[in-house]
Amino acid sequence: MKFVALVGSTRKESLNLGLVKTLQERYGEKVEISIADIGELPFYNQDDENNPSDVVKQFKEEIAHSDGVLIATPEYNWTIPGVLKNALDWLSRVDKVLVGKPVMIVGVSGGQVGSLRAQLHLRQILASPGLAANVLPAAGNEVLVNFGPSKFKDGKLIDEATLTFIDGVFERFVDWVKK
Repeated sequence: MKFVALVGSTRKESLNLGLVKTLQERYGEKVEISIADIGELPFYNQDDENNPSDVVKQFKEEIAHSDGVLIATPEYNWTIPGVLKNALDWLSRVDKVLVGKPVMIVGVSGGQVGSLRAQLHLRQILASPGLAANVLPAAGNEVLVNFGPSKFKDGKLIDEATLTFIDGVFERFVDWVKK
């Protein structure tokens, strides 16, 4: 099984990137998780959507050929980062490769509620007609890693209670994708 991860932060020391790398390592025997470099995508421009650059074509093919998508989002100004929105805008146009694709949302932030507001906005965006992703239902599956800096060491998530919770959610996502 192959998943593609979209990380909404392009920062080298991003905790959301660290979370995805932790998932890659932790679940590598169950699934292959690749990370799409959404920071390389040009700004979405409707003038280019029918003849996109090679980097956009490759990005869309990577999503199309995956079994599921993980989206790790920080929270910037109570919503998702622009780089993530740009990637989703490309996915929402012409061939619409995210329609019906299973998606699991995760997020890390330094605050008390994790990336809750960003994830709520992300769910709204993913429900739009051009994306129409099949998002893992929120009830019991919200991966909101709060107080992020205290739960990571050397770029990896080390908080055992958080890891145990994520194990359950990830297992439910894998089972859900198989259905």
